Amino acid sequence: MSDSLERIPARRIWQVGALCHAIADALEARFGSVTVQGELAGVSRAASGHWYFSLKDAAGQLRCAMFRRAASLLDWQPQEGQQVEVRGRLAVYEARGELQLIVESMRRAGQGALYEDFLRRKAALQALGWFDAARKRVATPYPRGIGLVTSLGAAALRDVASTWARRAPHVPVVLVPALVQGQGAPADLVRALQTLYRLVERQRQGTAPAGIAPIDTIVLVRGGGSLEDLWAFNDEGVAEAIIHSPVPLITGVGHETDFTIADFCADLRAPTPTAAAELAALPREDILHQVTLEGQRLGQWVERRLQNEAQRLDRLGWTLERACGRFRTQSQRLQQIEGRMQHVLPRWLGVHRPRWEAWRQRLEQAVRQQRITREQRMQLSLWQTRMQRVLHLQHAMAVSHLRELERRLHDSVHTALEAQVASLTTLETGLRLMNPQALLQRGYALLQDDQGHLLSHRRDFRLQQQVHARISDGEVLLTPLPVQIPLQGEEGE
Repeated sequence: MSDSLERIPARRIWQVGALCHAIADALEARFGSVTVQGELAGVSRAASGHWYFSLKDAAGQLRCAMFRRAASLLDWQPQEGQQVEVRGRLAVYEARGELQLIVESMRRAGQGALYEDFLRRKAALQALGWFDAARKRVATPYPRGIGLVTSLGAAALRDVASTWARRAPHVPVVLVPALVQGQGAPADLVRALQTLYRLVERQRQGTAPAGIAPIDTIVLVRGGGSLEDLWAFNDEGVAEAIIHSPVPLITGVGHETDFTIADFCADLRAPTPTAAAELAALPREDILHQVTLEGQRLGQWVERRLQNEAQRLDRLGWTLERACGRFRTQSQRLQQIEGRMQHVLPRWLGVHRPRWEAWRQRLEQAVRQQRITREQRMQLSLWQTRMQRVLHLQHAMAVSHLRELERRLHDSVHTALEAQVASLTTLETGLRLMNPQALLQRGYALLQDDQGHLLSHRRDFRLQQQVHARISDGEVLLTPLPVQIPLQGEEGE
């Protein structure tokens, strides 16, 4: 009998905790991650941030725990009686030996169908090219005016308004209110956007009412919510209205993790309404800083330009001086030519006049002797006429050439004198501006010691020293006094 008992194998005896742990391992190996749909019951939140509740239906109930990290990702508040879908893993709470579901994510029941509809709409509109990056425009960082579409009662309006009041109070805003949630929200959003579009077109045509700043950017915002709350921004009519915006359009719908079809159609998507306001306009401080930098660059450019023009003026003065020398040389040469013409022309006439006189006498003698034919007389008369014309033409050309040279000389000298007068006027103005007396008349003083040395630094002064201060209408005597506060940059002296 004792031998038979010894041959019976001993059964394993489990410790309670070990058995619970083994059951948990078996459940995790068998089911892994599961998705469960049911009604919330016994919802409570611990001080640690963990959520505890039960998930039930008509046939059963399951205890659930949602730890703080997963609960912080919810953008809505779980409430008693809500139908939800949760995803998590089965586990055993060993302290009580209870089966429970460790929830990793939760959403309202029915959002799975909405999300599938969202994906279908997104794929269809993407195929039409509504999301193409090529059609998206860059919003100007310096808008003259901003158009805003949101709900009057939305927290997003307060966030956007406070952001612009703090960062860009100089930019005027045109608000067109619209519903952002509910059955009538899509049509109301389209109406508000088209109202701004018509205003932009009228401003471009010059027929808009006076006093409204030109709209360069449109901002469409709404606060966070569930997929169902944001569904108006997934409407195809709203998407079509967005892609036809005449100016760049920025959306800020929901939180950073929320994406809508309106975001894909917009020229720029911001993660939140506040971020959309920040992207619509640069801060006033940044603009003022850029204006200061541009002013400095402009001043430097003007200074370089003045220096270049001063050098150019000097070169022109030297060129003018050399030109005046050439003009004087040409004038002397013209006078020499004119003198030579006055001497050469009478000599030329004196040389040829005896020949003409001889021909005339011979012609008269032949006529008297009637030894010349009629044809010969005509030829001689024609030759005499031609000679007279040649002499007259040469004389006229010489006189015209002399007059043209005289006119050109007069014009050149006149132009050179005008340029010289303008240069002297500019130099006179510069000297007048650099006159020390002019600085004294503006409130400055020239400080000198008894020997007439200029005092321009603090180290040049001595106590009880007589200082001669020259001002605009005379001179006064000053005596330096000790001071306790050193000037900036002289602490080490």
